[in-house]
Amino acid sequence: MATTQATAFGQQNKSSSRRKKPLNSSDIISYTILTIAAILVMMPLLWMFSTSLRPTTESFQLPPQWLPTQFRWENYLAPFESSVPFVDLFINSMRITVSVTVGQLITCSLAGYAFARLRFPGRDLLFLLLLGSLMVPGQVTIIPIFLLMRDLGLIDNPLAIILPGLISAFGVFLMRQFFKQMPQELFDAARVDGAGHVRSFLQIALPLAGPAMATLGIITFNATWNAYFLPLIFLNSWHKMTLPQGIALLTGYMGSGNPSVVMAAVTMAILPVLIVFIAAQRWIIEALTRSGLKG
Repeated sequence: MATTQATAFGQQNKSSSRRKKPLNSSDIISYTILTIAAILVMMPLLWMFSTSLRPTTESFQLPPQWLPTQFRWENYLAPFESSVPFVDLFINSMRITVSVTVGQLITCSLAGYAFARLRFPGRDLLFLLLLGSLMVPGQVTIIPIFLLMRDLGLIDNPLAIILPGLISAFGVFLMRQFFKQMPQELFDAARVDGAGHVRSFLQIALPLAGPAMATLGIITFNATWNAYFLPLIFLNSWHKMTLPQGIALLTGYMGSGNPSVVMAAVTMAILPVLIVFIAAQRWIIEALTRSGLKG
């Protein structure tokens, strides 16, 4: 019964999101502004791709030109032929990023459900303390974390980055808000059917949390993939470093590296983030359409 209502709730939101209305003048103005904004956002990416195909001498040309006079596709082979182990760094970043992303999806969804649907002493105070941790910069806590990882013998070990990243205060807040807006009738029906909190979470809340999970997954994947500060602190060995560290090494001493090769490496580095975003784009749009619903 509860599962049927949850399915109907999801189908109702999908059907409502597909309803179309005729465009008016305000919609046309909004689309025009969004199109201009999208072009402005895409310009740095287009410039990055254009620079990755330039000869080295054209990277410093003034005035700059959008299109290179010669297309040097061999710039994309240069990172693999350099002294930087580009493939190994790519694999290391992927392992760390996937581990942190999966870990946060598990822990944040469980904690978010507990804060949204469970009643226990000190719940609100604990949630306020959790939100307060969002205002603490990572640079403030890096020394205690470093000392802890040193005592655990995890310096120069990917676990020194994975373990602190398995939980996120922002992720718990995001999942808590999503679970809180779900209709209470779904959980009441599940309770009538004899379902406890574990069954309600697995069969009611979690199947409907796809948009929030996709949003959290993209944010976590992007932040972990692009992280530079923590790997710089904890990882020292060449074969254990991450991709952002490798790209920094490609720039050379005092920026003496080939900027075209660096841009080629950056272009290849953003591909996993782009693939993840495209794969989860449908869930993000669904999350936006549900944002106005009241639980």
